[in-house]
Amino acid sequence: MLGATLSRWTMSYFAAALIALVAAELLMTFGYGYPGAPVEAAETLVLVHLVALGWLSLLMCGALFQFVPVLVARPLYSDSLPLPTLACLVTGLAALLFSFLQMGGILTITFAFFPPAAALLAIGFGLVLWNLGRTLWPARPLPLPARFVAVGLCSIAATVTLGIIFTLVLGGVTDNPHLVDVVASGVPLHAIAGLGGWLTFTAMGVTYRLLAMFMLAPELGGPRSHAGFYCGTAALTVAIVGGVTAICLAASLTLVLFAAGLFGLCAILFYGADILHLYRARKRRVIELNSRMAAFAMAGLAASVILIVVLAARGVLAQHAGAVIFLVAFGWLSGLGLAKLYKIAAFLTWLECYGPVLGKTATPRVQDLAVERRAIRWFLLYFLAVWTATAALLLEMPAVFQTCAGLMLIASLGIIVQLVRIRRLVDVSVTMRLPPGVSVPRLLLCSVRHD
Repeated sequence: MLGATLSRWTMSYFAAALIALVAAELLMTFGYGYPGAPVEAAETLVLVHLVALGWLSLLMCGALFQFVPVLVARPLYSDSLPLPTLACLVTGLAALLFSFLQMGGILTITFAFFPPAAALLAIGFGLVLWNLGRTLWPARPLPLPARFVAVGLCSIAATVTLGIIFTLVLGGVTDNPHLVDVVASGVPLHAIAGLGGWLTFTAMGVTYRLLAMFMLAPELGGPRSHAGFYCGTAALTVAIVGGVTAICLAASLTLVLFAAGLFGLCAILFYGADILHLYRARKRRVIELNSRMAAFAMAGLAASVILIVVLAARGVLAQHAGAVIFLVAFGWLSGLGLAKLYKIAAFLTWLECYGPVLGKTATPRVQDLAVERRAIRWFLLYFLAVWTATAALLLEMPAVFQTCAGLMLIASLGIIVQLVRIRRLVDVSVTMRLPPGVSVPRLLLCSVRHD
């Protein structure tokens, strides 16, 4: 990535995402939402969307604005659009959370928040789709990781469309019978499109490139990788398109989801085999902390799949859906996000500060910006807390879950402190920290661009 263009606002997206993560973990620590409230309760909806939109989606958007150009070797279509995009997404999320509080009778303001929430989020994600779509379109035929991202973008379009339908019906704007049916039965489709398509499928594509790049492993694109891509695409198509069709035609949604699940299972198996190959074929024998912790996240994905299969076979999947979603959101997606964020922050900071003077003066290495032996304790605490919290949900032990959520909060704050230290160059040796032409970067903004 030497010579890559830095996305000016990526660090701002990461900061907003981390604030949402801390807020969500704080709420869980104090027993707000599930399991202290029903899955369908307003408090739980606030918590779920704070994690899915505020933490995971903002993190993903910030990462994609930086790495989609890397995937296709083309500059981002517009570097000015990410700022208004971020403003729309944050204000739209705030309006959506107010809407849920209003719906639960917690907020008594008479202003209708659902319509502006739908409009702002639609505009925000529309700008994401436009900017990334215009970056990807001229680069056809797309390399395999970029194809995963393209399908993920289609999935967020479906997620937002379903979300708009929910807000229009719940906000009393429409009583169209088909839309009412979608709201009544379409929550699983909304979750699959968001967690499965937008977040998981996109993360799969990005990790193909990042793991290969950071571990010096050969990039994958063989028959197995393509089979995983096609199976995953089929799973999402069957679930979203087939699911909505089944709801509107009063057909069996269970049968559609079962078929989608089979395709999805195949996709995960192919992906898992590819990831194992990357770790085994790497040239960097001693891998860095981010890749080691990414393996923990992959274990979370595997555990999520096993848990879904076991619970479905026992006929209690619906009863423990909260535990499954928690493990997917925090064991897999959040674990992977935090692991890669640790490396990305160092890599982008190094590019911003030392890339322009490389070859002109002595500069530190990327790994010199971070102290892994200090950060690893926070990552291990985080994953241990997530796994224990999942067990507490399955065993219906809310007090234990709250304790684990508190440990997750402490671990996340510890990781955030390490990210700030990286960004402020605190751990770089004094003799190499600020050579001529280098200054300490701003915390939330990449101010240097180079091609």
